[in-house]
Amino acid sequence: KKDFTISHKILYQLPEKLRAAQKIFEYTGGIHAAGLFDQSGQLIFMCEDIGRHNALDKLIGKALQNEIDFSKSIILLSGRSSFELIQKSAMAACPIVAAVGAPSSLAIQLANEAGISLIGFLKSNHFNVYSGKERILS
Repeated sequence: KKDFTISHKILYQLPEKLRAAQKIFEYTGGIHAAGLFDQSGQLIFMCEDIGRHNALDKLIGKALQNEIDFSKSIILLSGRSSFELIQKSAMAACPIVAAVGAPSSLAIQLANEAGISLIGFLKSNHFNVYSGKERILS
């Protein structure tokens, strides 16, 4: 399914954009973030929390309150992507989920079943695609 695609060059930029928006992280060094980006790589919303799950819950809630269309968005997670985080992303109907860390095997399985493009180990010059590679343009 190629209903929503993104360039690998845009993906490379997202971790730095999320990190630059993290104000609490500057003081603590130990806060997770979840960011919502559009197809051009613009940060729509970012939420921070001590817990990865809470950061994503806050982000989804904020986006829903603002009537954001998740089907045209990318979620970026500052840590690992677990089954529960992919489940929440699937419920929000987000087609692409990227993380700076590793996905769990259950996260990969669910991403495949839900039709989500799952990216892990996203850095400024490389990443791994675990599912939905057709949405990632070279």
